[in-house]
Amino acid sequence: MATGLFVGLITLDCIYRVSHVPSSDEKLVATDNLLVAGGPATNAAIAFAALGNRAVVMGALGQHPLAQLIRTELASYGVEVVDLRPELETPPPLSTILVTAATGDRAIVSRNAVGRQAEPPSALGHVLQGVDMLLIDGHQMAAGLAVAQQARQQGIPVVIDAGSWKPGFEAVLPLATSAIAAAKFQLPHQPDTLTALARLGIAEVAITHGPQPIQFCHHHKTRTLSVPPATVQDTLGAGDTFHGAFCHYRLQAPFPTALGQAAQIAARSCQYFGPRTWIEKL
Repeated sequence: MATGLFVGLITLDCIYRVSHVPSSDEKLVATDNLLVAGGPATNAAIAFAALGNRAVVMGALGQHPLAQLIRTELASYGVEVVDLRPELETPPPLSTILVTAATGDRAIVSRNAVGRQAEPPSALGHVLQGVDMLLIDGHQMAAGLAVAQQARQQGIPVVIDAGSWKPGFEAVLPLATSAIAAAKFQLPHQPDTLTALARLGIAEVAITHGPQPIQFCHHHKTRTLSVPPATVQDTLGAGDTFHGAFCHYRLQAPFPTALGQAAQIAARSCQYFGPRTWIEKL
């Protein structure tokens, strides 16, 4: 059993399935709803655990009663928590998500980790003991940088989930062994993201484009990889699931193969409402 450490955002997501995104002053009754833990690193950790591994998520959670809902769900999937801000009494970040039933597209309002940044843990060696793979989503940049530096010294692979540019990525990205970016991700003043990431010395770089082929650079060669077709019900968390699955498969297979296998899991996750239903279908 492999162990993965996932550093970043922990949220509580209130998800509504709706016929359309309401306009100003419009009231709308949802056809379904869920209350689940969320955040890129958190969702990736759950996917990694669901594929048969030990997963640990590191973020700022605190002691508010709503935090216990998150802890309970994570425990149900076997995900452990390293809380960087256990003293916090304020609610965890809340996200409101509207999933359009006809298309599976999602609209999200979230505070992310605003006001909940944390210092790195004091015992990095203990935190990384037995860890086989590290993923950082950039929402806890100081902690992510410190852990990534220590991980590279110990020879632990470092995967960066580059969803959007965040200050501090300029220090973290060069530490990556693999960087997987969303199509919207862009380094400042660098229009060609794939080339810019490769120039940082990152050996494995990929850019996902939803249902469109994945672009990737491996051994200085740029290629594309088709993603499996899917009847889409909900795209929420598909990218996070992709990253968690990639961490699982990359420990077993070469980079292009791991990308393809992760894409299959992400496509499966899109076929159901909610970010976890695919796990029940494994």
